[in-house]
Amino acid sequence: MMKNVLLILSFVFFSCNKEQKTIGTEQDVPSSDFKMYTMSEMALLMEQMYIANEKLREQIIKGDSIGEMPTYFSKITSAHLTNEKERDTFFIKKQLEFLNKQSLIYDETKDSKLTYNEMVDACITCHKVKCGGPISRIKKLYIP
Repeated sequence: MMKNVLLILSFVFFSCNKEQKTIGTEQDVPSSDFKMYTMSEMALLMEQMYIANEKLREQIIKGDSIGEMPTYFSKITSAHLTNEKERDTFFIKKQLEFLNKQSLIYDETKDSKLTYNEMVDACITCHKVKCGGPISRIKKLYIP
């Protein structure tokens, strides 16, 4: 017990006696190769679409009216990507498939749950090729 108290006191004493570094000195400025991550327009749009689809999922589960598809979803065809080289024929084809599936959810003649899950499939199909990171998150959108 006494050893533990001495150890703690030693730690406090030695850590308090260390020379304090002055903030704002030249040595504190990050090097020029440091880059702050900022989300691309497409990444921000996908975050918005994810949130909208979470809400849509809950509306479908509850059997609530789902209204109309948000118009900003169409920005998927023009939003700037992190790497513009990724906007190839595969990506263009998949974004159009996604928009088609998304719009079909709002068609009252369709089974909204089935169509919704097909839209989630369309997202995953593209992300398997282009950007796999969010796949586990996207899978959470499925309606069982």
